[in-house]
Amino acid sequence: MKLMKFVLPAGILVAGYLVMKGIEVSAADVEADAPIDTRPTVTVLSLTPETIAVTLSSYGEVSPLESTNLAAQVAGEVESWNPNFVAGGIVRRGDVLFTIEKDAYEAALLLAEANLSSAKAQLIQEEAQAEVARLEAKTMPDARVTDLYLRKPQVMSAQAAVKSAEAQLKIAARDLDNCEVRAPYDALIVSRDISKGDYVTQGMKTAVINNVEFAEVTFPVAGFDRQFVGADIIGSSATLELDAPLKTHITATIHRDTGIIDSTTRMTHFVARIDDPYALNGDKTVVKFGSYGTVVFKGKALENVYRIPQTLITSRKIWTLDEDNNLVAQPVEVIREDGTDFLIRGNFNAKSVVMSLPEYPQEGMPVKVIASNDQLLVSHHVEK
Repeated sequence: MKLMKFVLPAGILVAGYLVMKGIEVSAADVEADAPIDTRPTVTVLSLTPETIAVTLSSYGEVSPLESTNLAAQVAGEVESWNPNFVAGGIVRRGDVLFTIEKDAYEAALLLAEANLSSAKAQLIQEEAQAEVARLEAKTMPDARVTDLYLRKPQVMSAQAAVKSAEAQLKIAARDLDNCEVRAPYDALIVSRDISKGDYVTQGMKTAVINNVEFAEVTFPVAGFDRQFVGADIIGSSATLELDAPLKTHITATIHRDTGIIDSTTRMTHFVARIDDPYALNGDKTVVKFGSYGTVVFKGKALENVYRIPQTLITSRKIWTLDEDNNLVAQPVEVIREDGTDFLIRGNFNAKSVVMSLPEYPQEGMPVKVIASNDQLLVSHHVEK
C-alpha cells in the first residue's frame, strides 16, 4: 500500500507531462503547415474626376484712384478756409475748401456787364443806320450802292464787339466763381499749403487731395499663374483680405489689365477697384490708403482633374494597384498646386490609388489592402 502511495502520483505526473508534450508537437506541426503573409499593408482610395475652379491670389497696396495737386485759378488773398480743409480731413464733392478776396473780381464782372451793354447799344445803332441806308439805296443807281454805303462793315464790327464783350463777361464770371475753390470729388486732404491771409497766385499749388470715391489695388500675376486667368476676368468680383490682427474681407471688382508684362519679373498686373473705401456712404469697414492686402479671385475652371495630397506624388508619378494587388507607378500631369494638394490629370488606375505606401515601395511589389475607399470614408466620418 505504501508503495502505491508513491507510485500512483508519480505515474499521474509522467502521464500529464507526456500529454503536454504531445499537444506542443501537434501545434508546432500545424504552425509549420500554415503560410505566413509577409506582404506590406496599404490603404487605397478611388478617385473621381472633378471640375475645379482655380482660386488665384496676389498681394498689393491700396492706393487712391487719383491724387490732385490743387491749385488756385485766380490770384488774391485767402479770406477763409473750410474747417475740414486740414491734413486728414474728409470733404465732399463741391464743398468750398477756401475762398479768395472777391472785390476785384466783382468789379471786373460789373465792368464786363457794362461793356456788353455798351456794345449791344452800338450794334442797335449801327443796325438802324444800315436799315436807313438800305431804304435810300432803293432810289439810287445800283452802281452807287456799295457795302460801305449800306454800312455792312460797321454792323459786322458792332456784332464782333458784342461777342467780345460777352466773352469778357464770361471770363469775369468764371474768375469770380473761382474765388471759391471747391472739391472736385469726395476727397481726403493729404496736405494744405496755405493759411488765412496768404496771397496766392494763379496756378499756385495750395493742397494735395486724394479721391475717396474709389480706391485701387494694383497686383501682379506671375507667369505660371497667367494661364489660369479667365478671359472674363475684367468686371468679375474679387475679395481683398487686409493685413490686420483680425483679417478683414472687402468686396472689390477686377477693373482692368494694365496691358504690360514687366520686363524684369515677367509678371502682368491687374487693377482691382473698391467703392467708397472711407465708408462715407455706408456703414462698412474703412480701407485706408497705404494698406496692404491679398486679392483673391476666381480663375479658370479645370475639367476632369483629380485632387490628391502632394505627398502621394513622387517624380510626377502616382502609386496604384494592378488587378493582382501589386504596386504600379504611373505617370501623371501635375496641373496646379492647390494648398497641400496637387490637381492632376493622367491615364492611371483611379480606382485603386495607394494612400499609404510601404517604407520602400517597388514596382511590382505585392501588397495587402487593409482599407478601401468605403472603409476610409466611414473611418473619416467616425473621427469627425
